[in-house]
This record gives sequence, structure tokens and C-alpha cells, in this order.
Amino acid sequence: MRAVLAWKETIREQCVYDLAFKPDGTQLIIAAGLRVLVYDAADGAIIQPLKGHKDIVYCVAYAKDGLWSPEQKSVNKHKVSSKITCCGWTNDGQYLALGMMNGVVSIRNKNGEEKVKIERPGGSSSPIWSIAWNPSKDEHNDILAVADWGQKLSFYQLSGKQIGKDRTLTYDPCCVSYFSKGEYIVMGGSDKQASLYTKDGVRLGAIGEQNAWVWTCRVKPDSNFVVLGCQDGTIACYQLIFSTVHGLYKDRYAYRDSMTDVIVQHLITEQKVRIKCRELVKKIAIYRNRLAIQLPEKILIYELYSDDSSDMHYRIKEKICRKFECNLLVVCSQHIILCQEKRLQCLSFTSIREKEWVMESLIRYIKVIGGPPGREGLLVGLKNGAILKIFVDNPFPITLLKLSTSVRCLDMSASRNKLAVVDEHNTLLVYDINSKELLFQEPNANSVAWNTQCEDMLCFSGNGYLNIKASNFPVHQQKMQGFMVGYNGSKIFCLHVYSMSAVEVPQSAPMYQYLERKMFKEAYQIACLGVTDSDWRDLATEALEGLDFDTAKKAFIRIRDLRYLELINSIEERKKRGENDNELFLADVYAYQGKFHEAAKLYKRTGHESRALSMYTDLRMFEYAKEFVGATDPKSSRILMTKQADWAKSSKEPRAAAEMYLSAGEHLKAIDIIGELIDIARKLDKAEREPLAKCALHFKRLKHHGYASETYSKMGDLQALVQLHVETRHWEEAFSLVEKHPQFKNDVFVPYAQWLAENDRFEEAQKAFHKAGRQNEAVKVLEQLTHNAVVENRFNDAGYYYWMLSMQCLDIARESEEQRDEMLKKFERFQHLAELYHVYRSIQRYTDEPFSSHMPETLFNICRFLLNNLTKDIPPGISKVNTLYALAKQSQKLGAYKLARYSYEKLQELHIPSRFQESIELGSLTIRSKPFHDSEGMMCYRCSTNNPLLNNRGGVCINCRQPFIYSASSYEVLPLVQFYLEEGISDEEAVSLIDLEVPHMDEREARWQDMDNELQALRMDDGLDDAEEDPFTAKMSFEQGGSNFVPVKVSRSVLRSMSRRDVLIKRWPRPLKWEYFRSLLPDVSITMCPTCFKMFHSEDYELLVLQHSCCPYCRRPIDEPN
Repeated sequence: MRAVLAWKETIREQCVYDLAFKPDGTQLIIAAGLRVLVYDAADGAIIQPLKGHKDIVYCVAYAKDGLWSPEQKSVNKHKVSSKITCCGWTNDGQYLALGMMNGVVSIRNKNGEEKVKIERPGGSSSPIWSIAWNPSKDEHNDILAVADWGQKLSFYQLSGKQIGKDRTLTYDPCCVSYFSKGEYIVMGGSDKQASLYTKDGVRLGAIGEQNAWVWTCRVKPDSNFVVLGCQDGTIACYQLIFSTVHGLYKDRYAYRDSMTDVIVQHLITEQKVRIKCRELVKKIAIYRNRLAIQLPEKILIYELYSDDSSDMHYRIKEKICRKFECNLLVVCSQHIILCQEKRLQCLSFTSIREKEWVMESLIRYIKVIGGPPGREGLLVGLKNGAILKIFVDNPFPITLLKLSTSVRCLDMSASRNKLAVVDEHNTLLVYDINSKELLFQEPNANSVAWNTQCEDMLCFSGNGYLNIKASNFPVHQQKMQGFMVGYNGSKIFCLHVYSMSAVEVPQSAPMYQYLERKMFKEAYQIACLGVTDSDWRDLATEALEGLDFDTAKKAFIRIRDLRYLELINSIEERKKRGENDNELFLADVYAYQGKFHEAAKLYKRTGHESRALSMYTDLRMFEYAKEFVGATDPKSSRILMTKQADWAKSSKEPRAAAEMYLSAGEHLKAIDIIGELIDIARKLDKAEREPLAKCALHFKRLKHHGYASETYSKMGDLQALVQLHVETRHWEEAFSLVEKHPQFKNDVFVPYAQWLAENDRFEEAQKAFHKAGRQNEAVKVLEQLTHNAVVENRFNDAGYYYWMLSMQCLDIARESEEQRDEMLKKFERFQHLAELYHVYRSIQRYTDEPFSSHMPETLFNICRFLLNNLTKDIPPGISKVNTLYALAKQSQKLGAYKLARYSYEKLQELHIPSRFQESIELGSLTIRSKPFHDSEGMMCYRCSTNNPLLNNRGGVCINCRQPFIYSASSYEVLPLVQFYLEEGISDEEAVSLIDLEVPHMDEREARWQDMDNELQALRMDDGLDDAEEDPFTAKMSFEQGGSNFVPVKVSRSVLRSMSRRDVLIKRWPRPLKWEYFRSLLPDVSITMCPTCFKMFHSEDYELLVLQHSCCPYCRRPIDEPN
């Protein structure tokens, strides 16, 4: 560490008591007597004086965030036991430390309350003169440095606990100041100088001696500048320069950290170990397993615990307890070498001076170049240009070279045959040590190093570039920051500022330089230092083409290429047998590399045309093979043609194959695959079934579907024709064949259904199974589809599939007497489930999706319908919570408050999802403020009874038990009453009677005409008269109070009186009976789907059909005939 004076000013006859930097470091404020002066921190120029003080100013400071605001009227004052000499806030501004004349440190909070009291041993005889908090953000605790006039420096935690022991000083300290990041302390006092300490209180050195006491010292923020203020008015600014203290040996780098620690870094494994010396580290040297550290009063020698190359555990071997002055320090296995200007001293580890060499000029560079323990060699460069080699056990230096300019850097190659020198003009000079001949020189070099693993490679750095030179090839350059200090294998060690790093440099460039000159063995040595896989392959290929099989083999082993290793092995075997034709070997190499034409030329040149023919034939390159046919045995021509035909045959080119077989004389093979088979088949008589069958089989194999179909048709083999259509997936032809020959229905529809199922077309597959009469498979497909739809919450699809399942069960019941009862029960159950899922889809969309397309009245009706029809066993996927939640919301909207309250009460009995919890609790509270009744009920069209909105009997009237008929879109109750036929009346007869529409005298109309002149045209008894006149209305009457449902049964006369427009008939297929419904409000237009028999308000149905192009329930297309 060096202190360089930046500027100095003197204020006459004034003591500088305090100074402070502006937080950005640009200005310096100084308390000098009665004046406060502002200086420029960069050059010491005074900016302005600040006036207004009438007495001596002892303390100045810049505000960072303010202690109190100007708005405060007064400042709180607190009494203390002694005079306060110094104070300081913690970094977070929460606590204030006070140093007092009686030797006490008081730590107080922002309110002035004392939290910690530290009593120093010296008491009032050791007043606390300066304190400072460590500003470091890396420390876990707040640390307070305390300096007293008992000549002690101590450190405390915020809790008052002392850190370490007191540090004894040799002077009375007047000021303590931390660097910005807390890494160092500056302290000044009665010794007339400022001193630099570590953050732990270890003295590192002096900063500028003065002529009077140093009363104050401060560090410029975020810099290494220190300003001192003295009793005689002197203000001095010093720049502290921290030099790099380090050492390097191969892959181990040791450097100084925090001035008192040494860090040893393994540059390959990136491991680091810290050695704490607790004193200023002056010099470091490292060699093999030794590490030497020079401290102010001693030198420590460390050694590694083991010989392991990656071991990082050092232990002290020796201590030399003497003070040494030296410029350079070098350590060997058993000695240390001290260099002081022209003198070199060799000391043993026991401090005995064994050798001394005095040079003719100043020593500029020294390096250990290895050797046996106790006999190591040193390479020494002098300022006068002399380069010497010194052995530790030899008193006589050996002069290697004498240059005309000063030596800056030196290194010797691994074999000790070449010497690289960088001179003071930044020129790299490489000499042959034995002949003293200059081999080459390069400009722009500041450091140089030979590769420790390769004799002919060196690297040097300069001007921001790293240069790698192999042998006498051109230099390879790449950008690099810092300068290079070592070269080991493929790693170059680079020092940038204080950081050493190992840079992995691929050795590709020098390797290719050797390859260009066919120097394969040297290229292999370079590759071993570190190149990419592609570089290894290039080396292997080049060596193989250069017929250096040994190098090629080693390179191919590196990249594990077994194919080429087999080739090299076979060539080596052939060499052992006496073959020595290099051109033939090279031809084999070219063939392996895919250079077929070059290989063929070499084969031809060496008289091995048969190998060229064999190569081209194996490659199916028959055109090239023909060039070599004439030169070989005549039989080879036929063999070539046969091989070519075999290739054409396997390549699905039957026509070309047949022609080649004919050319080669293989007539039987040609007949088997002849392209004109269709002509033969057409000429054959249909009675010749065996040849025709063989032709058809060939067509099938050759994928000629049309020819095969024609042949089977000629044979009249319909079974085979159907099989052909099915195998080739020509379904339309298969279906047209089934229409003419229904006996093949199973042979077509079953595979078709399976094919549809495999292609995820399950609905079509179900219909195909149905057509094939495979009802069980059809039902299985539908059941799987239904299950999937429920699991995936596709309730619309689930409803549709359940409806299809019910119709499937109805088909089975119609065809099978044994299963009829079971299937009819399933029909009823599936119809019920279909309607439940169809309805629940709307509720699910309302609860799970942000928008609903339904009106509140529709959702209200849907929820009531679903709850009225839900039995104890709720189907999977249907949530009672969602249904009740939707009903509660819609009831509240529509004024059905009693029903809403009932819904909320029912919800309290169920497990409610968290997303509804808040809404339901709020609704339950708000509904209690509403009246306890519903706005209106639901009227029965048979008995005119007003039914409650939610009916515990389900979807029937509470009075007459008549089932309600709902619209399948809005789920309003339709004005329909179901009636039944009296015994003996068939469905066909009933329809014919209804269609008669017998005309009768409308007395009502006559009465209206009679009363035309009177204003009171309507009388209260009109309805009774109508009831007596309409036979169906009379039939609707029933016995009041009965617990059983009394259906409406009609006779022939009643049927005859009905209008066809007022009657709707569900014409169910057998074995179900038809169902009849009478509209009581003819003006209300009702439409029934002819497929699923669901009833709709006509307007709703038309709108839905326009939206979906089909029935919303059974998905029957609008253009499909009834």
C-alpha cells in the first residue's frame, strides 16, 4: 500500500477540528476556527466560506436524510452523566451512540432512551475521543469502533458485546473513520500521522506524516482518497494505491485479499482456500506444494497436506521470524530466495543464508523453472538485458543470452531448448538456447508463456489480444481482457485487474496448421490439449487419407467411431499378410467415406475392377456398375441384371423388375410379376378360376384395387370382392354391394364400425354396429360415449347419448321377446336421464361460465323442473348445490322469496364450494329482509289448482295428480292434458276418428249473434255451458280428495268431437303404445319433434332449429324426412 499526496492546503493559525465530504464526494466542508470552508474535493480549491458562527466550530456534517424537520418547533433534550465528546448514528438511523469524557459509551434509541451502556476499563482517565459505526451492508450486526485516550481501539456489537480484544495503540487517537464499504479504518492522533487499519483493527501502514496532531481524517465516498486535518491548519489529501500481491505456479494462484488474508485458488477446479494471517501480507510466493507469505516481522512457509494435485489444505511447515526487506520473493522446495535490487539471497527454511549472488544490474524478472528438490533452477532477467540461469546449489550464475534492451518477462520451454523473452519495447523474441539463434519475433507483447504440455506452443498477450503461436506457423489471435500469465494444456491463465481466471482455448487453429503440412503426429499432440469432436474427426480423416493409420486409429478411438476402426483393423491385418498397395488401401478409405467415384478410379488403376463393380452393385448404382461389366467375367453381366431386377422388385417397381428378369433369362420370375397381368386376366375364361384367382391375388399385392375388383367380379366371387373392398377401405363400393346382396351386411358394417371407432368417429361407429345388427356393440359404444361426456362435463352430449341409448334399448325390446321387459325399464331410465342431463347443461353453464344465454324465467323453470324430478340417487355429474344456488338467485330476481329462502336453507345442509360460500352467506342474510311468500304459483290445466313452485310430489298436480307437460326449451307448463283410449279402440281407429272432425251446430256462436245488440255479451255461466257442451272437458272431472291419479279416458264419441288441430300424438314405435295429448288453449301454438316427441312452444322451436339446424334435443336435422 502506498500513499500519494494529491493536494495540500494550509489555513494559518487555525486548528482544523473536523471535516466532512458531501455524500457524492464532490465537495469537502472544513471546520477551521470560527470559519466553515467549502473546498473542491478534486483539487483542493476553495469554493466558498460559510459565515455566521461567532465561536469555534468543532463539528461539521452533511445531512443525508435529516434528523428533524424545520416544521418542528423544538428539539428534545436529554441529560447525560458526562461531557459528550463524539456521537454517531447506526446505518438504519434507529440508534445513536454517544462517547463521553468519563470513558462511557451510551447507545440510545431515537427517543433518547438509553438501551446499552458500555463502561470502558480506564474510566474517566480514558475519555472516549472518537467512535464510528461500520457502514458495510455485508455485516450481519452493527459494529461500533471505539477509540479512547487510554490508547486503545475496541469493537462492539449493538448489544454492547465486545468483539475480540482491545487493540493497543502507541498514540492518543483523535479520529476514527471507515471506508465507504467498511473494509478499512483510517485513524489519526497525537503521533502526527494518519494510519490505515483493517476493519478488525490490524495496522497496515502510515498515510502521510504531518508536523502537528491529526485532529480529523475522512475517506472520500466510494474512493481511495483520504483527507487529513491537523492542529496547525494543514489539510492534506492522499490517494491510497493498493498494489496486487500474488504468485502463480502452473494451475495454482495465490493472492492477497483484505490486505491480511491470502487466498489460494485452483484455476482448474475453481476451488479456493483462505489463509488468515491477521497481519499485513507483503509478499507471496508459490511453488509445487510450497507457499511462502511474507509478513512485516516474519515469513511463513506452508505445505500441502498430501501430494494430490487437487488438494487445497495447507499447513504451516516453518516460520522465519525475521524482518526482511526485498523487492521479490521466490520459494523452492527447501529454500526461499529474496531479491533486493541487484542482490539475490538464498535462505533455508531455518533462516540460514546459504548462497548470495550479486548481479551487475537491477533484477527485473525472476522465475523458478523446476528441478530436483534443493537443486531448482531460476531464470533471471536483468535491466541491462542479460538473461541468467541460476541453480540454488551452485554459486556461479550461467549467462544464457545478452540482449541490448531491458528484460520485462521470461519463460523457458518444457524441454529447456527454447527461450521466450519480452523486452521493454514490448517485442517478443524467441531464441534457441543451444545455438543462441533468434527463431522469430512478434510485436505487441507484454507477457509470454510456453505451453507446459507441448514443446512447440507458446502464447503471449498485448493490446487487448491473446496470441497463440505453434512452431513457426502464423499467429492465431483472439480478443482478451487483462494479460496472460500461464499456459497449461488447453487452458490459458489470465489476470484481469485483481481476478485470475482460466480461459479454455480450443487448440483447433494450430492443429489445422499442422494438418495442412501433413504433420499428423504433431497435430495429434495439439489435439490432445483440447479440441472439439468435429476437430478430432477431421484429424482422423486427414490422417487416414494420408495413410498414417496409427494416428488415425488413436483419433477414431477418441470419437468412438467403430466403423472406421474396423476398416483400419482390416487394413492392418492385410498389411501383416504382405499387402502393401497404398492406392488400394486409399481406395477402400474413399469407399468408406462415400467418395465412390474416386474409389472406383483407384480400384481401376490398381487392377481391381471387380471391387468397383461389387461396390456399385451393392449401392444399387447400376448405371455406373455397367461401365465395369465388360472388363470382368461375362457371367457378371447376367448377375448384375438379376441383382438390378431384385432391387426393382423390392422397390415396388414390378414392371421394371419383370423386364430385367426377362433380360437376365429369369423367365419364371418375370411371369410371376409381369405388368400385363390384366390383359391375361381379361383373356382368360371365367371358368378358369385358379389362374384368375392368382391374377387377382397379384393385383391385390401390387395394390391394383380396380384390376382385382374386375377379376373377382368376372369370377363371380362376391365374398372375395366384399373382402377386397373392406381391406382397401373402399366403403362406398362395399355399401352399394350390400344393397344388392344384404347377406354380406355383417361382413361390411362390422369392419366399417371398427374402422370408425379406431378413427375416433364413435357416433358413426355406433350407427354402423346398429345397421350390422350388433346391438350389444352399439350399446357398448354409446355407454362409453355417455360416460366420457359426463366425466368431461359435456352434459348436452350426455343427454343426447342417453336419448340414443334409450332408442337403442327400444330397438332391442322390439326384436327380442326375452329381453323386452328389461329393455323397456332401461328405456324409461335412459329417457329420464337424458332429460335430466339436457336440463342440467343450462345450470352448469350459468354457475361455471361468466355469461348465460337464458332468461331468468327460463333458468327458474329449469331449476324447478330438475329439483322436482331428482330422486334420492342423484346421477353422476349433476350438482344439487349448483341447482339450488341457481334457483335461489333466480327466485330472488323474480320475487319468489319463499322459494329463495327454502333454497338457501337447503344449501346450508350441503357441502358448499368456497367460490359460492360468500355469495350464499350474503344471499341467506338479504333474503330474510324479504316477505315470506312467492309472487305466484303454478296452475294445473286439468283442475285449475294453484300448485306450489316446488312440489314434493314431483312433476304432478298436488290435487288431481295429473302429470305436467313441460316445454323442452323454456320448461314452462304447457296447456296439455294427456288422455287415454277406452279399451277396444286401436291407435289407427282413434286417429281416423279424430281426423273426421264431425261438424256440429255451434250454439255458442248462435248465442253470440242473438246478443249482438246487447252490451253485456259475456256472462259468468258461459264457462259452465261450454263444459257441458265439450265432451272432453266433462271427462276431465274427477272425484275431489282422492289419493290416486284418475286418468282421462275417452270414448269414440269424444274422439269424434275433437279437432285434429288440438290433439298431439306421440307415435312411439312398438312395443310402446302411442300417447295422446289435448291442448286446452288452442291459441297457444305447440310444436312436437317427430323423432324425440319433445314438446316446444312453436316460436322457441323455430328459433332453436334456426340456430342449430336440428332439433335441440335429439339433433334430428331439419331436412331429414319423418
